[in-house]
Amino acid sequence: MSDSRFKIVFDGALLPGVECTTAKLNLAELFKSDVEAIEKLFTGRPVALKRDLSRPDAETYLSALKNAGVDARIEAEQPVAFSLAETHETSSSASDFSHTSASPYAPPRAAVGDDLPEYSSLNVFTIHGRIGRLRYLAWMLVLSVAMLVASGIIATASFAVATASPTLGIILGSLLGFALFIVLTVVSVQIGVQRLHDLGWSGWLYLLNLVPLVNSIFPLLLLVLPGNPGANQYGAPPPRNSTAVKVLASLWLAFIPLMLILVLSLGMNGYLDQLEANVGSSYESSSVTSDDAIDQDVTVDEDDAQSADEAAEPVDSPEQ
Repeated sequence: MSDSRFKIVFDGALLPGVECTTAKLNLAELFKSDVEAIEKLFTGRPVALKRDLSRPDAETYLSALKNAGVDARIEAEQPVAFSLAETHETSSSASDFSHTSASPYAPPRAAVGDDLPEYSSLNVFTIHGRIGRLRYLAWMLVLSVAMLVASGIIATASFAVATASPTLGIILGSLLGFALFIVLTVVSVQIGVQRLHDLGWSGWLYLLNLVPLVNSIFPLLLLVLPGNPGANQYGAPPPRNSTAVKVLASLWLAFIPLMLILVLSLGMNGYLDQLEANVGSSYESSSVTSDDAIDQDVTVDEDDAQSADEAAEPVDSPEQ
């Protein structure tokens, strides 16, 4: 007696939270086909995507399909009847897409378990792929440290050149600084776009960072909002966070409060210095005003005394 065989059946159902368009795009990539051909699988009728599978192979195919966002199922194959009569499936409405068909709309037959990886690949220098919140923080921390190191090297080199030729040092520092700015901008955009892809959003939304007021809230959304748990239109989910990613993200999370405390401390010190300067200015102004008033009082007293002296002098009467 032969082992039991199984088939993969799909009737158009999707996993919770997966949009129909996303599932169709994932299946098109999975089957190496176009979306028009995949549309034929969403008629609502049961479709046998793959037949004559062992139980482990069927589980592999089912896992790949679930990563694509579709809710397929495994069913046992009907035993073959040794009869000259034509055999049929129990459900006459089920269509078989696992055999060669002359229809141009028949979906291709591909090794489903090998085409869609469980996790997406990681690459910093690209706008494709997906990264989660912790990896986004870790990569941004590394980028910030690289920026500080590169800035220090550029400043040192420019200063060394400026000792011999100030004009050449200024030109060299400006060119290297501009090149560093371009590189950092491009890499930060690539990292941000991958984070948006993990949310299922278009990378063009990263331009919201150029909008006033919005750019103060939008980066926080990238840090707070969780990504899609399964595959979306931008690919499979990112790999699990490694220990290095968790450590770097923790350092960045610890660095942010320290920066806030430092900024608040500097702001408070500046406010106190300004307040002290204002109080000192007010005190000096009041002192000057008091001195002027005293001087004026002394002058008035002297004038009064002089007037009194003049009034006290005898006046010679004219001879009669």
